[in-house]
Amino acid sequence: MQAKTINNLIISIYIMSKVTVVGAGNVGATCANVLAVNEVADRVCLIDIKEGLAEGKAMDIMQTSRLMGFDTVVEGVTNDYSRTEGSDVVIITSGLPRKPGMTREELIGVNSGIVKSVAEQVLKHSPEAILIVVSNPMDTMAYLTRHALKLPRNRVIGMGGALDSARLQYYLSKALKCNANDVDGFVIGGHGDTTMIPLKSYMTYRGINVREFLTDEEIDEVVKATMVGGATLTGLLGTSAWMAPGAAAASVAEAVIKDQKKMIPCSASLEGEYGMKDITIGVPCIIGRNGIEKVLELKISSEEMEKLRASEAAVRKTTAVLKDLNLL
Repeated sequence: MQAKTINNLIISIYIMSKVTVVGAGNVGATCANVLAVNEVADRVCLIDIKEGLAEGKAMDIMQTSRLMGFDTVVEGVTNDYSRTEGSDVVIITSGLPRKPGMTREELIGVNSGIVKSVAEQVLKHSPEAILIVVSNPMDTMAYLTRHALKLPRNRVIGMGGALDSARLQYYLSKALKCNANDVDGFVIGGHGDTTMIPLKSYMTYRGINVREFLTDEEIDEVVKATMVGGATLTGLLGTSAWMAPGAAAASVAEAVIKDQKKMIPCSASLEGEYGMKDITIGVPCIIGRNGIEKVLELKISSEEMEKLRASEAAVRKTTAVLKDLNLL
């Protein structure tokens, strides 16, 4: 009797964690793999509309569990959202890439329908889940998710800034010829080649501003390389990148699941910060168990603020398409 009581107590203390990844393409499968290998959650559900795809990707990942030494269980599911029940975090990667001849409005129209439908279905089974949006155009899809489903801002996180900042840190480490773990820096603004803003004023090497080590011209080259980082990879690979995007989404999920209170640049719904309202755009956030727990309003240079205003205008223009198409 005593042993049974102790076992029940242990079970009540240990609560299983679960992350669902919607979309078993390159980004989604990579994300699921990183979640498993890093043991971010006890269970990962990978779901896709294509018959057998998620099951195959999940099986492939699970066949590395003994080799990689992880205990996370990854399950693949075809279009049965009841199997996502109990998810603490849901990562939405589903959507179509822009095809030749497709207008911006057409892309937004298609992906909005997909993302909204996915969010509605996962919330039926996990009504308190934190949603991480990866689908493009990401700032617009994060805005749609929050406002169409009337969610509080803490529960919808756009992944873009985490990815863009990782690319900045990569290019910064190359310029400094050092380990990427020794540098810091982040990107704000819209998640796009012309709308992102790598913040020069916050680039550091072991806590020291990089201006102590690099010339203005070298820093400018880092900024330029970061802004075309996605296009560079597309040119080399012939398709969009997936390893860094998948890992970036997994890192945001980890901050939520493990309540890490990490400062991560994310696309967040602003409520007056930086002088903006009714917009979802990249800013530094504290990410923990409740999702976006705080939006940090940093002091930035007048040049950076001017660029942020231009990025705001571009993001608003894209987001306005949602209303033009009667999607909100």
